[in-house]
Amino acid sequence: MPPTTKGRRTEAAFLDAARQCFAEKGFLNTKISDIAAAAGRSTGSFYNYYDSKEQLLEALLEQFSADVVEASLSDRPTDPEAAVRAAVTAYWTNYQKYMPEIIGLFQMSMLDDTFRQRWFDNRASGIRQVLHGLEVADRSGYRIDLPLEPLAAALVSTLESTCWAWIASGGDPGVHRPDDDTAIEILTAIWYRTVYGRGPV
Repeated sequence: MPPTTKGRRTEAAFLDAARQCFAEKGFLNTKISDIAAAAGRSTGSFYNYYDSKEQLLEALLEQFSADVVEASLSDRPTDPEAAVRAAVTAYWTNYQKYMPEIIGLFQMSMLDDTFRQRWFDNRASGIRQVLHGLEVADRSGYRIDLPLEPLAAALVSTLESTCWAWIASGGDPGVHRPDDDTAIEILTAIWYRTVYGRGPV
């Protein structure tokens, strides 16, 4: 982070402008000159902060990951169903907020090994968090009766795929796209019933 107030404002302007351009044009179609123009700065100034738009995308994805973790852990309820709903809400809300960046990551993961690894790293972080919750449930006596690591990966995949279909892609053909509250309730029910539905032993 640049040490001066002016530098911080300029970097923030580039980040905001990038989000705007990625949303309007898509990551692959956005040029650095587009970002600079939207930020009201020169293209040369951009390179004082970032080497490329890919590096800028990485910075935005770091914000996404931090926001999801903060939102899911902040004031986390002790009631299992409420805790699952809080985690689902955090992911859903931040997926909407960072959708242009997530689409950019998905696009780049098919073109670049670094971003492909970043995609897997994001999944691994989510899987670890979900796995921790499953381990707590298992120790508390809930009858999950499924291997925990693959189950955690499957739950993360369910979140990812549903958010992609219903948020990034606008919904499935022939299926009414539910509103946000209903989508969160559906995903919460899938997760909660799978893990806690049989009750403790």
